[in-house]
Amino acid sequence: MDHRAENAPSRTISPPAPITAWWLGRTLYRDAWDLQHRLVAARVADSIGDQLLLLEHEPVLTLGRHSDPAHVLASPADLSARGIELIETERGGEVTYHGPGQLTAYAIIRLADRGLLVRPLVRALEAALAETCAAFGVEAGPRDGYPGCWCGGGSRKIGAIGVRIEHGVSYHGIALNVTVRLPDFDLIDACGLPGVESTSIGRESGWESGPTIQSVARAASAFAPALAAVLGAPLAGNLPPAADPTVARAVLEEILMTRSSAVVGVR
Repeated sequence: MDHRAENAPSRTISPPAPITAWWLGRTLYRDAWDLQHRLVAARVADSIGDQLLLLEHEPVLTLGRHSDPAHVLASPADLSARGIELIETERGGEVTYHGPGQLTAYAIIRLADRGLLVRPLVRALEAALAETCAAFGVEAGPRDGYPGCWCGGGSRKIGAIGVRIEHGVSYHGIALNVTVRLPDFDLIDACGLPGVESTSIGRESGWESGPTIQSVARAASAFAPALAAVLGAPLAGNLPPAADPTVARAVLEEILMTRSSAVVGVR
């Protein structure tokens, strides 16, 4: 009888690390962009774990790194009159509108630690978007060849995806139309598709109203656990309605300051 297997030391399989979610409420785009860069640097240094930022923005247009500015239909003067900034970013994807009533989620994830490549990450984000819509009674899903989330068999776009990977860590993420002002999408060819119809959870569910932070908070509370479940990860952090955005931001900034100081000290 071979006793080698019996005498071999047992190996403990570590449980998957959690993803920590932060509800930050209304946040200016450039502020959230800067926060993402700092979180990515900390994640690359392994001084923090994976993070998920949940928020909504003031009206803004963002361009992906390879997007065509011709898909911005509004003139610079029109955008200026509306107080809408046009920002070139490093993410993938085409031009996107962000504004009140839209959930934006930024996933800072070290892909190798979860056995992910870029395409499976995008599929996970699409699945979480669809699950969030389903939580509101809205049927939605992916459309072949067009990343994001769609209703009506791929005829109406309800969610967009654009990510960036640096040193193996993802950032940027998704935008889900909850109670956003849909006429604002007339400023652009959404996702670079002329004539595409944008829709929202509010319109699809029949309770369409003006933008509310409460509706975005509800969507955030559905999206975070949906994404964690798809990735097979525990979810940490506080979600609405219990989460306080001001407290969450203060705690997050303290963590970044403390961990960054520790890394400097080690060097």
